[in-house]
Amino acid sequence: MNFLLSIFCSPRPGAVVDMPASVSKWLCRKGYTAITLFGRIYTREQAAADRLNARLDALKNHEMIHLRQAQNTRNSWLLFYLLYGWHSLLALRYFRRTRNAAYYLNPFEIEAYCHMYDLHYLDHVGRGGTDEWRKFAKMSLAARLRYIRRNNIG
Repeated sequence: MNFLLSIFCSPRPGAVVDMPASVSKWLCRKGYTAITLFGRIYTREQAAADRLNARLDALKNHEMIHLRQAQNTRNSWLLFYLLYGWHSLLALRYFRRTRNAAYYLNPFEIEAYCHMYDLHYLDHVGRGGTDEWRKFAKMSLAARLRYIRRNNIG
């Protein structure tokens, strides 16, 4: 019930400065460390949530990049998740070639993985959001697959 309330009461992405981390084994699937939903980060373990709330590290930076991507999709969580889902559906045909293809071939994830270790990346792009995902979205799925393999993403 708390999650449903957070969907309807969540501020627009542009109004979110920092995302708090919470624990939800139901939302954060096994095999994944964290997920960003409507301005909150959900993890499977309390220790991970405490770490994310305490300091900026690569994982928090990855999730904050998703916040900036949502700001770039007309400052709308709904449009961000629709585009994210669309790109995931397009990548499903590669599921036999790449484990979790719908996830790793998603242009939003490619950008987040490329810059997650650059803790100053978000300082460079500003409050308007990131748009490098658009470059990856224009690439064919085969080109994205080559890119993630060449750069050891996933």
